[in-house]
Amino acid sequence: MKMEKSVQTTLIIVAGVIIIVLILLNSLSPSYKNTISVAGTATIEVMPDLVGVYFTVDSEGATSNEAADKNSGITDALINSLISKGFERDDIKTVSYSVYPEYDYRTGTGKITGYRATHSLKVELSANESEKIGDVIDSGVDSEAGISYINFELSQENQNKYKAEAMKLAAQDATSKAEGVAEGLGKSLGSLVSVTINDYGYVPWLAYDAAGASSAEAKEAAASIVPNEQQISATVTAVYKIR
Repeated sequence: MKMEKSVQTTLIIVAGVIIIVLILLNSLSPSYKNTISVAGTATIEVMPDLVGVYFTVDSEGATSNEAADKNSGITDALINSLISKGFERDDIKTVSYSVYPEYDYRTGTGKITGYRATHSLKVELSANESEKIGDVIDSGVDSEAGISYINFELSQENQNKYKAEAMKLAAQDATSKAEGVAEGLGKSLGSLVSVTINDYGYVPWLAYDAAGASSAEAKEAAASIVPNEQQISATVTAVYKIR
């Protein structure tokens, strides 16, 4: 009898929970009845305010310390060369750094054959100083640092500014579309139910890929690099009531 009462009590509790959930769902669902969902998009033209020149310093050694020391020597030479050409230390930033073992798997045992240190650095210039890219490349050549690529970029301040602008325009586009749909259905647009930010399309724009290029080729290409307007986009999905 005690077991039967326990089972009955459990069933009553479960049934009560289910009823409460159904009540909650029923109370929430009307907010999404008689609604329309629209995607608003916007694309704006912006002028990059920065140029980023990226280098990779790659060094090998019998030990991790040897590889790291060689890498540090090349990196210091690059930094000193840039400073001697009038660049500030704050213009030179580390993007990534790693030291790791290299393996020979031909014997199937994965024997360590040495160590490699890789240091990725970025030299940041104002977009109106693109004529200095040649000097940056010279510093890379002098220090034996390999140039990787050159990007047009936005400062964090401008990223924030243009992101807000693009989102605002995308939201306005969503509202305009919703009004048109409601009018086409013979309805009027009601209150906003929800908003989802789907995308903000900014990534640095590749100006030059230096992979496999000689320093002379990189300098020649850099001479013709002039920042121009680039596109960034935003997408917003809005749900409105219609009445």
